[in-house]
Amino acid sequence: MKIRLVTLAVAALIGVMPAAQAQWVVVDPTNLVQNTLTAVRTLEQINNQIQQLQNQAQSLINQGRNLASLPFDVVNRLRSTLATTQQLITQAQGLAFQVQSMDQQFAQLYPQQYAATVSGNQMYQDAHQRWQNTLNGLQTAMQMQAQVSQNVTEDEGVLTDLVGQSQSATGALQAMQATNQLLALQAKQSVQSQQLQLTQGRATALELARQAAAVERGREVTRRFLGTGTAYRPQSVNFYGN
Repeated sequence: MKIRLVTLAVAALIGVMPAAQAQWVVVDPTNLVQNTLTAVRTLEQINNQIQQLQNQAQSLINQGRNLASLPFDVVNRLRSTLATTQQLITQAQGLAFQVQSMDQQFAQLYPQQYAATVSGNQMYQDAHQRWQNTLNGLQTAMQMQAQVSQNVTEDEGVLTDLVGQSQSATGALQAMQATNQLLALQAKQSVQSQQLQLTQGRATALELARQAAAVERGREVTRRFLGTGTAYRPQSVNFYGN
């Protein structure tokens, strides 16, 4: 459409030129129209190239945004709060959490049957140690509950920060990194929940084991009190030899 308008304008200009001027300048209408059309086409090509360059520049800008790293990291904060609960397990007293050490201590303090060589004083000391283990297990469970409650408050702040970073992400990479950190927060809370269940279950198991051991100790004490001799049987006695 633009080319057609230019062509008509050039033709009209030639038609209205005075006859006297034709004597001064010789104009080839066909050549003039062709040159004008060529200039218009060249201009359109230049405009198209400029538009392509602009599109490419915008594409590079978008790629740069997608590759921009998220200037926010909560991993260290998550590790710090998780370390507090792990420290409680490490410092727990009583039966060890390591399988090999725990088996040895359990066999000693919670025997299925007391040997005859075990003294009464040793049984008393074992009973006291079992009671102490149960008390320590309950204390560790309560400490874990208190620490998890404190960590929940800190996790709320982390979650708020991560949601804000995710919503303000300028590119795909930042959005992905924010999502990964949200998943890390979820994983940390899952581990923390397992630690809480671990300490609570341990406290319950220690109390049940203490009760079972107390039953065995009571049975052994009763057996020793009754002894292994022949029980007394009453017999008639004749004082007068009759």
